[in-house]
Amino acid sequence: MRIAMQLGYGGPFKEAVNRLVDFEKAGLDMVSVAEAYSFDAVSQLGYLAARTERLEITSGIMQIYSRTPTLTAMTAAGLDHVSDGRFTLGIGASNPQVVEGFHGVRYDAPLGRTRELVEICRQVWRREKIQYTGTYYHIPAPPDQGTGLGKPLKIIDHPVRECIPISIAAIGPRNVALAAEIAEGWEPIFFHPEKASAAWGDALAEGRARRDPALGELDIAVGVPLAFTENPVPVLDTVRPQLALYIGGMGAPGRNFYNDLARRYGYEAAAIAIQDLYLDGKKDEAAAAVPDDLVRATSLIGPRSIVAERVAALREAGVTTVKVQLLGATHAERLAAMEELRDITGPPPSRPRDHSTEVEQR
Repeated sequence: MRIAMQLGYGGPFKEAVNRLVDFEKAGLDMVSVAEAYSFDAVSQLGYLAARTERLEITSGIMQIYSRTPTLTAMTAAGLDHVSDGRFTLGIGASNPQVVEGFHGVRYDAPLGRTRELVEICRQVWRREKIQYTGTYYHIPAPPDQGTGLGKPLKIIDHPVRECIPISIAAIGPRNVALAAEIAEGWEPIFFHPEKASAAWGDALAEGRARRDPALGELDIAVGVPLAFTENPVPVLDTVRPQLALYIGGMGAPGRNFYNDLARRYGYEAAAIAIQDLYLDGKKDEAAAAVPDDLVRATSLIGPRSIVAERVAALREAGVTTVKVQLLGATHAERLAAMEELRDITGPPPSRPRDHSTEVEQR
């Protein structure tokens, strides 16, 4: 397994980057930057590229609605260039609250838009002149939608790689099938390894059946809170509010994708209760209503033996990258946790950067 960690949109970013050297020595392979509706991820990823040499960097995630497909491709190519081929483009549809509430853009057709965006990005990276007529994107713009002066163009610079890895954040069955079909990686949230097959097995099989072998095996990157402790209950309780936020408050009734996921896991009664409590403003009660099994199954929290069991369960479920949220109170504790997790997972798989398509810069 690879070990990744995410730099959140809260807290001192530069200080966190300064400590990445320590985490890299302790076993860290990849670092990602979230975007949501805080600072943009791109400026921070550029800073990361300049401050690191080996670590892979990834957007976790860029929303598909807030940038045009060609701008997304240009941005990914630029980050891949300044990082010397260490960038992975993490994308996702986010949710209507953010897309419409913050960006003022209509939230529609996430599957169709994702597929077309990925196709356009790969055309850009191959330095093709972009002529694309899809259902949602038309490049160049049709004459009746502009001046009529647009003409097909290709990116001026030569991307380091003509196939930058793409990872798609998805939890709905149709979105998951799409990720398994067209992307190098898939990022689910609140991954329950014992229930993952019931929630996503058919979708993954459907997508893999249509997958181009040239994409390689699907990288499954799962976010998990991590803490080694002989007294896990108080630490597990600190995870409950985030689960309650997503299951209960991240979307209206009937349009909450995370609530739907909890139901597919089999926690239907709990999902209803959590949402009702959360939307009534009873956030503490909502957190208390999150099932213990769900909290424990989606975390790496406990003594080493328990963490090792959970890592084995993740591996058995096909997880290839664990993206940890380090819960230690001090930098020393977080470093020790990283080192211990590296010892449990063993060395990461050999993934040399593929420069076979690298183009000489002229």
